[in-house]
Amino acid sequence: MSAYIAKRALTGFATLLVASLVVFAVLEILPGDPARIMLGMNASPEALAALRDEMGLNQPLVTRYLDWVAGMAMGDLGRSYTYSTPVSELIAERLEVSLPLALLALALSTLIAIPVGVYAASRRGQVADTVSMGLAQIGVAIPNFWFALLLVYVFAVGLRLVPAGGFPGWDNGWQALKALLLPAVSLALPQAAILARVTRSAMLEVLGEDYIRTARAKGLPRRTVLWKHALQNALIPVLTILGLQFAFLLAGTIIIENVFYLPGLGRLVFQAISQRDLIVVEGVVMLLVAAVILVNLLVDLLYAAADPRLRTSR
Repeated sequence: MSAYIAKRALTGFATLLVASLVVFAVLEILPGDPARIMLGMNASPEALAALRDEMGLNQPLVTRYLDWVAGMAMGDLGRSYTYSTPVSELIAERLEVSLPLALLALALSTLIAIPVGVYAASRRGQVADTVSMGLAQIGVAIPNFWFALLLVYVFAVGLRLVPAGGFPGWDNGWQALKALLLPAVSLALPQAAILARVTRSAMLEVLGEDYIRTARAKGLPRRTVLWKHALQNALIPVLTILGLQFAFLLAGTIIIENVFYLPGLGRLVFQAISQRDLIVVEGVVMLLVAAVILVNLLVDLLYAAADPRLRTSR
């Protein structure tokens, strides 16, 4: 297992290097001059040249890339052009919103999807199965930003149970959770629909195995067969989807954070792109790449915990 972990860590490091090169190259070819955006269209050539020199934009691309990678290796993501603040501090501040939001949405998605998927698989071909998968199909089809606006209209504007937007900070934990509840639900619905369908498919495949028929023949309760024997062996594809969903929820909240006016990573990236603050965009993207790699490694370790056969094969 240790050799496997070391191999995956080396692969992840190589992926990070390739991703850094791709991210740097793509952002460099985008139109727009950060110095001109900061100083305005009427800035003098001398002022533009001085600001570009101060920001390091006059250096060769190779030098800038190597300096950036060396800084990341030391934990220095650079300094924001717009905010004049270390990028790492900006990211840490926004993660206080985006990370709890992603975790809350993932928890809601899992709590909804797995019971629905198991229930539908246990009643294959029956009305309950058809209704469950029909609702799941609707959940996949509904755009989460439209669902977010609907939630705001019903629960914030109509019933006044939760705030319509904004984030009060974690000084008041209950108010902070209330501010994240509607965004988390709007993010969780389509993910729960996808996960429920995957759980049902995995369960149906496992329920046809010989050891499940043997367990039933021994007279084990239906609940035990479903939740202890079948679900444990159906977790491999479910864990894969959960890992992908967490990475998506952490990175793909730009629209939802703008709908609810949340100061998270999504809004930070949106503002940085509009302001041509490339160093911030590069830092956030590399953080998300690292998060995806780490989550995939954790999912692989959970594979071995869920299925002992994988531990022996590795």
